Amino acid sequence: KGVGFDRRVLVQAGIKEADGFAAVSSGDNSNIVAARVARENFGVGNVVARIYDPRRAEIYQRLTSTLQSEFGLKEFSLYEIASIGADDVRRVNLDTVTQADIEQWQSGETILLSGKMLTGRDAAHKRIQSLIESGEGLPEGVDFTGKFIYYVGPVDPVGAEVVGPAGPTTATRMDKFTDLMLEKTGLMGMIGKAERGPATVESIKKHKAVYLMAVGGAAYLVSKAIKHSRVVAFADLGMEAIYEFDVQDMPVTVAVDSHGVNAHETGPAIWKVNIANAKA
Repeated sequence: KGVGFDRRVLVQAGIKEADGFAAVSSGDNSNIVAARVARENFGVGNVVARIYDPRRAEIYQRLTSTLQSEFGLKEFSLYEIASIGADDVRRVNLDTVTQADIEQWQSGETILLSGKMLTGRDAAHKRIQSLIESGEGLPEGVDFTGKFIYYVGPVDPVGAEVVGPAGPTTATRMDKFTDLMLEKTGLMGMIGKAERGPATVESIKKHKAVYLMAVGGAAYLVSKAIKHSRVVAFADLGMEAIYEFDVQDMPVTVAVDSHGVNAHETGPAIWKVNIANAKA
């Protein structure tokens, strides 16, 4: 359907034809050359460019300018990307979402999040645990009641960026804190990547919470959904401080719903059957 390339010469990959698009994934002149090769040899008309390293802003600007003038570059919005292959995408306002709302979400469903969320990774969770267990309580300005926490340690912004790359952290590392967070803070849901352990899935089910998966490996792309960022606590932790993000159309997938249905179990089971049927 399409052609993806970075530094490799397309013909060396044995590509004979392409009727869809060429995806430019890095940021140097070799991609401009490759785009021209794709157009001239394979009739590729549409070029989508995405630079995953925002430190290379100057290269990105030059590449974007060239691709726009030569190919009519189109960059898809997060909504368009999340909608590919999805019959229906649920949009959620995190500022008004209710318990009744999240109990309607189903494992495997695509959701676009807008509104405010808090962040926290290993160091922040460890400090929260200490504060709760000591009886001191959460610091001023931090209230997880009815909120979502995003497991992330964002990179510092450059230039006009709101925030640098902000991809999800592996959620399994927060499993040991999850029951405490759900029991003591009023947290409604969590956002990360990878699976949760069996005890954590049971805790999510018990508290009728949800666990959402953000897109791993696309930290720069995810950061484009963040429209405002501020530190609200633990500034001394640097990137592991608690931030408040205001996001727009941040794509996620329901990994564990409020009934405990786990996509990391149901998904492989479904595809095991599909593969067996395909081989039959």
